[in-house]
Amino acid sequence: MSLHRAAVLIAACVVTCNGAAAQEFQLEDVPAAASVPIEQIKPRTVIFADQRNDKLADSSTGLIPFDDWARSRPVQRRFLSLFPSFVEPTLKQQTKLKLSVYQAEARFRLTRPAAALDLSRYANVAFLEQIDPAVKHRTITAADAVPNKDAGAAHNRPPDRRWCEDANAICVQSRYMFEGKIPAGIQLANKLREESKKPIPDFIEFQSEIMLVTQPHLAELPSLTGLDSTVTSALEQNIFWVNQVIQFGKLLAVLQQHPTEREAAIATVYILIAVRNDVLNKQKEYSNTPMLRNLVPAQLLMGNSSFNSGDSLSAGLPKYARSRIKAIADIMERE
Repeated sequence: MSLHRAAVLIAACVVTCNGAAAQEFQLEDVPAAASVPIEQIKPRTVIFADQRNDKLADSSTGLIPFDDWARSRPVQRRFLSLFPSFVEPTLKQQTKLKLSVYQAEARFRLTRPAAALDLSRYANVAFLEQIDPAVKHRTITAADAVPNKDAGAAHNRPPDRRWCEDANAICVQSRYMFEGKIPAGIQLANKLREESKKPIPDFIEFQSEIMLVTQPHLAELPSLTGLDSTVTSALEQNIFWVNQVIQFGKLLAVLQQHPTEREAAIATVYILIAVRNDVLNKQKEYSNTPMLRNLVPAQLLMGNSSFNSGDSLSAGLPKYARSRIKAIADIMERE
């Protein structure tokens, strides 16, 4: 190959790569996704909002008490809880397991009609691997789902069915190994704990069900998005068991036809994570131990610790939610 031809190919690659990078979605923080008129959403821009500055949020954690969230936002509770009738679990001692929630919502415009986009393509392990390569997955069956077989986790099972038995759903077990300084911090915390206490894992493991939303629930979703247009499809991931800190999680992606543009669609994505208050409160003693101050769970969860790193769960929920939603937007627009 001549030097001239090689130079031309390199230059073309640079232009192509820079162009591809420029085409990625950018995030724009707003008070609420629904507060931005559809016509003002810029191309390749994700309108993003979370509840950290919400009037209901606890000033010390940035999380909203589950009861306050459920009472003040019944529509969100209906669609974003693990299932509509979910309530805080009652423990063996007849005391309530109190929860707090982190909620993020985002909206972006896609340059194809909503009917041309098929969300069923994303109900698989390959999609999960694309939106967060740091998490490893394997498929499981109904017999593997913890709430189906463990009485201690039965409160996370819907009253009318068992997880993973729907023919249209797939279920996965996922594992994420903490990154950066967090594993070393956990190792130190375990050394300082009483020997009788169970060691803190240096990983998050969870089980979830992924499936398309079906009628009549599909037709009811505009009441959640606040956008009066046809919902063509919706995909949800219900995280129904987690090995520590988190009680449950939900990802819901809703596709609607653009109200005024035939060749465009609007996607609205929600992420909700319910966190156990007993873990947040129990481990506040870390703040009194100089070597462990950066391991206080609330700080780690909300990305306010010097131990936070990367773009996955080790980064904290706000950065994780942003990264995950941006990846979803990029995939939907590209495919």
